[in-house]
Amino acid sequence: MRYEPAVRPLPFLMTPVDREAPERARRLRALGLGSAPDPVFDRFADRLAEVTGAPFALVNFIDEHEQFLSGLHTPDGRSSRALGAAPGPEGSAPGRRMSRDRGFCPYVVVRRKALVLGDVRDYPRFAGNPVVDDTGVRSYLGAPLIDRTGIALGTVSVADTEPRPWGRPGLETIKAMAAELADEIRHREDGLL
Repeated sequence: MRYEPAVRPLPFLMTPVDREAPERARRLRALGLGSAPDPVFDRFADRLAEVTGAPFALVNFIDEHEQFLSGLHTPDGRSSRALGAAPGPEGSAPGRRMSRDRGFCPYVVVRRKALVLGDVRDYPRFAGNPVVDDTGVRSYLGAPLIDRTGIALGTVSVADTEPRPWGRPGLETIKAMAAELADEIRHREDGLL
């Protein structure tokens, strides 16, 4: 008898089935989100990095095919490619697109709950993610960005190249920041901003 281990590709383990993706993509298009950098979201990411002390902060919208970093803070203004973002096609936002199998945000969106990873290497499901090996991300804190219709549009998240004991304070902070940004999107949709 020969033993053949069952090997599943990493994206299967990392990116759960996302049944809401088509509806989310329609909602993102209706809101005009997830296809261009937004200075408001960049400032929000800057503030998120400041509040948490994390070197990377993101406002990330996720459709059926990819993630788009509409808001981004990186240490010392480094390129988003430091997180593994790919350069965009001619005329699009450079370095703001990531495949759905990179990072932890797609998992947060499908799960619809905040995710706290003090050291991603402690979690077999996440330890093999490309952002761990390729870019050195060691800790992550993210919350879903749920809009008024109940759709999880994306995430607000932070990451560090060092393990971080985010704990309950980090969890409460990221959830509050996600709720704040969801309110801002609602105000924008209502024409109040």
